Amino acid sequence: MADKAKPISPLKNLLAGGFGGMCLVFVGHPLDTVKVRLQTQPPSLPGQPPMYSGTFDCFRKTLVREGITGLYRGMAAPIIGVTPMFAVCFFGFGLGKKLQQKHPEDVLSYPQIFAAGMLSGVFTTGIMTLGERIKCLLQIQASSGETKYTGALDCAKKLYQESGIRGIYKGTVLTLMRDVPASGMYFMTYEWLKNILTPEGKSVSELSVPRILVAGGIAGIFNWAVAIPPDVLKSRFQTAPPGKYPNGFRDVLRELIRDEGVTSLYKGFNAVMIRAFPANAACFLGFEVAMKFLNWATPNL
Repeated sequence: MADKAKPISPLKNLLAGGFGGMCLVFVGHPLDTVKVRLQTQPPSLPGQPPMYSGTFDCFRKTLVREGITGLYRGMAAPIIGVTPMFAVCFFGFGLGKKLQQKHPEDVLSYPQIFAAGMLSGVFTTGIMTLGERIKCLLQIQASSGETKYTGALDCAKKLYQESGIRGIYKGTVLTLMRDVPASGMYFMTYEWLKNILTPEGKSVSELSVPRILVAGGIAGIFNWAVAIPPDVLKSRFQTAPPGKYPNGFRDVLRELIRDEGVTSLYKGFNAVMIRAFPANAACFLGFEVAMKFLNWATPNL
């Protein structure tokens, strides 16, 4: 079972969650670019090889053609969004735990932790959808050879001019379908592993850095094992021309399975899993380190 819940400090969650999120983006964005390009590459014509044969081929071609900056294409949108998103994410998780407690000292079961994690996924969707929409468009435009958007702000401005607020938040339902169950799995796995990895007689708060990295990294893998199929649908839907999928994700799902088979729902699997461990290990380590510093520096905040 999990440790006793501590009082929630929104400001500490804002600072620590934002720092953890920035750690995640810096470590994970290059492979996120590879993932999106693999997921959105067009089907190859008969007798012709695909644009990218796999994760390492995409990574190599991007590095050769665009340099290291190509791997960090579109990073401004998630960086701008990570501080409020992770603040909301960790606050939503804490609030979800608190809502299920009858008394502050109650210890929650793992299903209850899963439910609290799902609530955090609902909280973050409003920020996540916007950031993901812009990020995916910027990531694929470089590989297509076109330069429609000069950056994140230009992309947001043009999307609003073309389609209004609905154009900016295209893919909201798919983001919910991805993040609600995946966030539940994410936090439940992390809390479970922290408890498993805590030596007998020690407190979870005393967990060593390597064990935090292991717990955070594996939690990221479990998170993406749940999230990949809706993430593939979301990437396709968010980068499609207006009107291509009038019935939303059902049309995307139908087209993918018809043209490329069920395995297409796991496009980018290798890139996701290679990225998941270090990126999420960095996120949780950044969060835990920042929280320890804040608890030491401002215990009454």
